[in-house]
This record gives sequence, C-alpha cells and structure tokens, in this order.
Amino acid sequence: MKKMTHTCTMNTRIGEIRLSAVENELTGLWFTGQKHYPKQIALWENNPNLPVFATLREWLAKYFEGEYFKQKIKLRPAGTDFQKSVWNSLLEIPVGQIVTYGEIANRINCKSARAVGGAVGRNPISILIPCHRVVGANGNITGYAGGIDKKRALLKIERSMSHFEV
Repeated sequence: MKKMTHTCTMNTRIGEIRLSAVENELTGLWFTGQKHYPKQIALWENNPNLPVFATLREWLAKYFEGEYFKQKIKLRPAGTDFQKSVWNSLLEIPVGQIVTYGEIANRINCKSARAVGGAVGRNPISILIPCHRVVGANGNITGYAGGIDKKRALLKIERSMSHFEV
C-alpha cells in the first residue's frame, strides 16, 4: 500500500514555500512554482497540522530571523544514489560557508562538476539540504531552482555574503 503524501504551504519573507511529507518525514521543500516543482502536488493531501510541518514552520521562522540550530526533522529526499550522495555532501557544508560545484565533485569522487550541478539543482528539500551554499568555480552565485534572488537572500541570511558582492 502506497503511503499518503501530505502537503501544505508556508509564507516566508522571501516567498511562499510548499512542503511535502510522507508519514512524519519531510520529502520536499520548494519555493512555489520553482524549477523542478512537482507536478503531482494536486494529488497530495493538504494537511498543515502534520507534526513535521509544525516543527519545520518553527525552524524556518527562526532561520528567517537569522537564528540557526540543528533541525530535528527526518529528511527523506527521493532521488538516485548519485543525487543522494551529492545531497549528503551538501549537508556537510557549515552554515555561513560556501563551496563550489567542483569541490563537491572532489568530495564525492566525481569527475564532473556539471553532473554535481544537475544533482544540486534537483534537490527536493531546499534550505534544509543547503544547495544555496554552492557557487560557481570563481565564487559567482550561479543557478538556483528557486531563483537567484532567493539564493542571494538565503546566503545573506546566513551572513556568508561578506566576501563577495550580492
């Protein structure tokens, strides 16, 4: 029997976010309408009272106020083994720091920064799996499925923008 996917939306100071979960595990966090936004959302059950969503709303509210603490939210991103290896590497990037796609490729023993970029772009759990902390080889802010403006805002929140221009 297939488990029900639950969803809800949340407004933040940088845009509306759509959340998804199966049981009490987070499966998605997207800016509404972003690139790779799931088409099947209309089939999901709206359930804003799911405990994982309540925990996440509290965490995100503090995050957007500039407070960061390790979230106690079980993440269950769906993807290929390669994508999951990239996403696991993203989880190792400290708050307030950035890395390049090439550095991620080296960490996971991949010869293609472009392949890493493709996996980073398909990250289904934005912010918590911090794909916004990955930049181009020369430090330029490049691609973000939610939009470059959102990436800049997230980096600014984390105060990692002091050494290059926003």
